Amino acid sequence: MSYQSINPYTGKTLKTFEHSSTTQLQQSLSTADSCFSVWKHTSFKERAAIVARAAQLLHAQFDDFARLATLEMGKLINEARAEVKFSAAILAYYAEHAESFLKPVELNPKSGQAHMECSPLGVLFCVEPWNFPFYQLARVAGPQLMAGNVIVVKHAACVPQCAIAFEKLWIDAGAPLGAYTNLLISYEQSNIVIDDPRIKGVALTGSVTAGRAVAARAGQNLKKSTMELGGSDAFIVLDDADMDKTIPWAVWGRMYNGGQTCCAAKRFIVLESIADEFITKFQQALSGLTPGDPMDESTTHGPLSSEAALLQLIKQVEVAVKHGARVLMGGKRLDCPGSFMEVTILTDIKPENPAFRDEFFGPVVSFYRVKDEAAAIALANDSDFGLGGSVFTKDLARGQAIASQVDTGMMFINNLDWADADLPFGGIKNSGYGRELGDMGIQEFVNKKLVRTTDGTAPG
Repeated sequence: MSYQSINPYTGKTLKTFEHSSTTQLQQSLSTADSCFSVWKHTSFKERAAIVARAAQLLHAQFDDFARLATLEMGKLINEARAEVKFSAAILAYYAEHAESFLKPVELNPKSGQAHMECSPLGVLFCVEPWNFPFYQLARVAGPQLMAGNVIVVKHAACVPQCAIAFEKLWIDAGAPLGAYTNLLISYEQSNIVIDDPRIKGVALTGSVTAGRAVAARAGQNLKKSTMELGGSDAFIVLDDADMDKTIPWAVWGRMYNGGQTCCAAKRFIVLESIADEFITKFQQALSGLTPGDPMDESTTHGPLSSEAALLQLIKQVEVAVKHGARVLMGGKRLDCPGSFMEVTILTDIKPENPAFRDEFFGPVVSFYRVKDEAAAIALANDSDFGLGGSVFTKDLARGQAIASQVDTGMMFINNLDWADADLPFGGIKNSGYGRELGDMGIQEFVNKKLVRTTDGTAPG
């Protein structure tokens, strides 16, 4: 299927782009490979000038970029603006800090001198999703271009205009041809890219199904990969939580980006003694959201990214109910034009229900009552995913103790603030492996070489 830009609010097809031909794909890979032979020898200062310029341009044009995201995947306009500004901040962050992150590290051998030094691997293939059409690109482009790698990117088929705009950003910033290349390719062509010996690493953000396929292909080719996959994050509410602070985080954590976030709060695990109070206030807050045009700043409930995404979510809810779940609110398509889902709360979800294991990628809450902290931790850990999670309590020591016992890549106490360029992002279990952002993000695709010097004589 071709790349299609369809407005999920109106259902109107905006633009269609055909897949690249085999000849075009091979030319793109050759250009990227040739670029790397030069780019890897540039100084951090030279790279930083281009990456910082891209950050400046992105920030200066944030409204134009944001409108593209809203048009193509229905993101609320103010959330889209925030995403673009954060993406610019990520680029600026790596332009400033990359050199210090990758500087040689002195070691202390028993004799002589030794150090570890970092060098780029080469051309990287990045497969990225639609839910954050610029942030997902910035968090691979910033660190990897600063590390001296070059990247070729397959973006999601429903956000082609965002993908093309981001490629143009690098051209406008002065990046050499081939440093950043957008590929309008099919899934089958992706295998050709992974198999190509010029590709030295693979990064994917997407579904578990896609991750398994791409990771397996990369593994067959003995190529380093990172996988940022799905999540079913627990939102744990203890009996001493401040409800005035917890409820707004609950709404934001589930509804930000229309609930289409891998690290969104999805399973709400509340101690029995306060469960009634929490669910009443949570339901009231969710009921106050206003569906409408995502371009309108007063809209607080936008459409899902596509009609297919909506139909998939409705089907998941129907299956959950068929297996015994109870709908506390919502559960259906909103009676209005566009790909809108009612804000939905499911409860009475038993372990044998598919909903107990599934990830709901949209405005669907899974609500659980538990008797105590031990039960909350056990339920939080009874998941195939391990991306993030949160715990809300007035007792910070209590929160820290629970955070340490939940098996995820990230835990947040009294917040869900994962958007920080200098904090590593990633998970475990079916949520994938590897880290992005922070100093760890730039370390994923570099060769860490030991260099040892000694004037000793050979043994024997």
